[in-house]
Amino acid sequence: MNTASRSTSRSTARLAAVQALYQLHMESTALAKLLDEFHQHRLGREVDDEDHEGEIYADAEVEFFDDIVRGVDARRTEIDEVLTGKLASGWTLVRLDKTMLQILRAGTYELMARADVPAATAITEYVDVAKAFFDDREAKFVNGVLDAAAKDLRP
Repeated sequence: MNTASRSTSRSTARLAAVQALYQLHMESTALAKLLDEFHQHRLGREVDDEDHEGEIYADAEVEFFDDIVRGVDARRTEIDEVLTGKLASGWTLVRLDKTMLQILRAGTYELMARADVPAATAITEYVDVAKAFFDDREAKFVNGVLDAAAKDLRP
């Protein structure tokens, strides 16, 4: 796989991971079932239903997707402690938008556990994921929180 296609497949995996983490958070779906659903129906497949005929979801790097989702699930307490320490006084994780929380968790996990991904790349990628759901203000918030986390996690 060339570098450009790997980058695109990882970007797609990050977006899908945030969606999966949101679903896991909201519906408490069993992790194995959730991963299987994403593997079967959402990662790199052509859509055959009449509403989306001919659409193709971009290929995602499945192993990378799995690592983010499993890693955030396994290390949620540790991740949430890091994030709580980076929020402004008076703010808690409970106050955050549920999608925003999953973006921050996934980004923090990458900073903690994926030394193969440069910190700047992880931050930029999750800022881009935030832009898929939110305005620039929220994207800047993601940048600020993950940058602060990176200073501690990747000194």
